[in-house]
Amino acid sequence: MVPVSVARSSVVGMAAAPLDVALAYFDAWSHGDLDGAMAYIDPDIVCDAPPGRLVGAEAYRAFMTPFVSMLVSASVIAAFGDDEKALIMYDTVTRPVPDAPGAECVTVVDGRITRSRFLFDRAPFDAARAAAAG
Repeated sequence: MVPVSVARSSVVGMAAAPLDVALAYFDAWSHGDLDGAMAYIDPDIVCDAPPGRLVGAEAYRAFMTPFVSMLVSASVIAAFGDDEKALIMYDTVTRPVPDAPGAECVTVVDGRITRSRFLFDRAPFDAARAAAAG
């Protein structure tokens, strides 16, 4: 059984397994600690997400900031990993969308996430934005 939470001690720079890094990263952002989550992000990260490709830690932070600010809670559904990648599927509750599942497949090199592939449904978020706009 895979643990759903990792202690917030840093595994960056250590020879940590990709799953350990991914779970520590998830634990940080899911508790509102974006700075802590960014410690696991490589400066040159490449992220493919529903809005398109993001390159670099600054673009990644800009992508994550609005989501983390609206997050109410998150819980791991399943998590798996091997020597270079980890996959985490999770449920999230946000203020505008009460049921927003997502998944992230990450590649980890030297304790940092160098590549991320995010999957989530943008439609409920787009609908919530449209409803709020009136």
